[in-house]
Amino acid sequence: MNAIVVALIGIVIFILGYRYYSKFVAEKIFRLDPNYVTPAHRYKDGVDYVPTNKFVLWGHHFTSVAGAAPILGPAIAIYWGWLPAFLWVVLGTVFAAGVHDFGTLALSVRNKGYSVGTIADKLIGRKGKLLFLFIILILVLMVNAVFAWVISNLFISYPSSVLPVFIQIPLAIWIGYAAYKRSKKMLIPSLVALAIMYLTAILASRFDFLQIDLVRFMGGEDGAGLFGLGSVSTAFLIWIVILMVYVYIASTLPVWKLLQPRDFINSHQLVVGLGILYLGLIFTNPSISAPAINESPDKSLLPLLFITIACGAISGFHGLVSSGTSSKQLNKETDARFVGYFGAVGEGVLALVSILAVGTLFANTDAFSQAYASFSDANAIGLGNFVEGAANLAQGLWIPTEIATTIVSIIVVSFAATTLDTSVRLMRYIIAELGIEYNIKPLTKTHVATSVAVLSSTALVLIPEGPNGFGSGGYLIWPLFGTANQLLAAISLFLISIWLKRRGSNYLVTLIPMIFVIFMTLYAMFQQVFFEWSWFGSGSNMLLFVLGAIIFVFAIWIALTAFHELTKKQDDPFDRE
Repeated sequence: MNAIVVALIGIVIFILGYRYYSKFVAEKIFRLDPNYVTPAHRYKDGVDYVPTNKFVLWGHHFTSVAGAAPILGPAIAIYWGWLPAFLWVVLGTVFAAGVHDFGTLALSVRNKGYSVGTIADKLIGRKGKLLFLFIILILVLMVNAVFAWVISNLFISYPSSVLPVFIQIPLAIWIGYAAYKRSKKMLIPSLVALAIMYLTAILASRFDFLQIDLVRFMGGEDGAGLFGLGSVSTAFLIWIVILMVYVYIASTLPVWKLLQPRDFINSHQLVVGLGILYLGLIFTNPSISAPAINESPDKSLLPLLFITIACGAISGFHGLVSSGTSSKQLNKETDARFVGYFGAVGEGVLALVSILAVGTLFANTDAFSQAYASFSDANAIGLGNFVEGAANLAQGLWIPTEIATTIVSIIVVSFAATTLDTSVRLMRYIIAELGIEYNIKPLTKTHVATSVAVLSSTALVLIPEGPNGFGSGGYLIWPLFGTANQLLAAISLFLISIWLKRRGSNYLVTLIPMIFVIFMTLYAMFQQVFFEWSWFGSGSNMLLFVLGAIIFVFAIWIALTAFHELTKKQDDPFDRE
C-alpha cells in the first residue's frame, strides 16, 4: 500500500472532523458563548490563571498532551497490522479524543477552572470524587515514571540531543520575560529560539565534543560506573536525578515564566517536524512494508490494540491537562474548540506519521515480521523504530541521517519533557486537593506537594527489577499506564455526559464513545490483572497486580455511581454563573 495515499485519507478525515463535527459539537452540544467570562479573567492571578492567546495556549496544550505516547503507542500497535492501527487512530481521534479533550475543557471552564477530578464531587458525589482522584493520582504518577524513563533512555541512546534540549530552557525563560513583562510578541523570538536549537543539533551531530555522552565519559558500556551499577545504569540514574530537579523547579514556576513560552517553541517544533516528515513522505514515496493485518499474533488484537495506541487516539491524561492547566488560561470560551478539539487532531496527525514511519522502515514484509515477531518484541523496539523510520523519511529532503536522527530525538524528548513537568504540576494539584479533603495541611503547601510528587515518581522509575535491570520502573508499568489512561478517559466522558444531560443537551456524542472505551478497557484490564499479573498468572508481577486491581475496583465503583447519576432527573448544579 502506498504510504502517501494512506496519509491523505487520514488527513482528509481529520480536516472534515474538525471543520464539521467539532463545529456541530461546539454550537449544538456545548453551546459555547463568546461573551462568557472565563476563569482566566475571573480569577486572574498571574501564576495559574492567565488569559492567553489561543494560538499560544494551543501550543502549550498540544505539546503537553503530545509527549512520547502518541508516537510510542502506534509504533507498538502496528504489530497487529497497519490497518487496525490506522482506523483507530483516525476514527478514535475524530469521534472520541476530540470530543473528550474539548469536553473536559468546556466542562472545566464552566466550573471555575476546576479539574475534572474536583468537578466529580458535584456530578457523582464525594466518595466517587475521592476514588476518581486516587485513579488520577496513580495515573499521573505512572506518567511521570514512564516519561522520565523514556527521556533518560533517549539521552543515553542519542547524546547529540542533550545540548539542544537544555538550551531551550534559558531561551524559553527569556521569551516569557519579554512577552509578559515587556509585552513583546512571542512568535519571532520563539522561531529564533527554534533555529538556535536546530543549529545546535546540527553542530552536535557533527562534533563529538558537543555530545553529552555520560556512558562514554564513564568508559563506555563496559565501564564500572558508580556504586557498581555499570556505566549505562549510572548514566540513567544521573539523568533521572537531573530531570526530577528540573521538573520540581519547572512545575512550581508561574506558567508564563517557562511553561507557556517553552510549549510555544515546541508547537513550532512540532509543525516543523511534521512538515519535514510529511514532505519527506512525498519525496521518498515509500510503500508500507508492514502487513495490513497480522494474521498470527501471539496477543489478541481485541482489546489490546486500543489500550496500546492509547494517547494516539484517546487519552485520559488529555482531560487532566484540559481541566488542570488549559482551562485556567482560556481567553474566550469559543477558543475551547480550537485548543481542545484541534489539539486532539494534532495528536492524531502525529500518531498517523508514527504508523507510517515504522510501517515504511523495513525493506519488505518478511523483515517487518522478523522484527515484530511477538508483542514483547514490539514493546522493546517501537520507539527506536520510529526514530529510525522518521530519520529515513527526512532523508527525502536530503537531510543527513545523523542530523535527522538528532532532530527527531529532540522532538520526542521535548514533547516528553513538556508532558513530564505538566504532569508533576497536575500531581501537585491533586495532592493538595487530597490534603484539603483529609485535613493534612502540609500537603496543601506547594513545595511539600511537589516534593511528594517528585520523590514518589523517582522511586517508581528507579525500581531495580525487570528485564532491563536497574531503573526498569517505566518499562514495567507501561502496560498498566495504557489501561489506566483509557479508563480515565472513559470516566471523564461519563462525567461530561452527566453534565450535558443536566443542561438538556444531547449527550450521545460523549456517551457512545464512553461505552466503547470503557468496555474495551475493562476487558483488557481484567485479562491483565487477573490472568497475567496475579500470582497464578503467566507473568506474575505484584506491583502491576496491586495497582491494577485497585484501579479496576475503583473504576467499576465509579462507573456504577456515574450510571446511577446519569439516570437521575436533576438540574445542572453548575452552569449558573
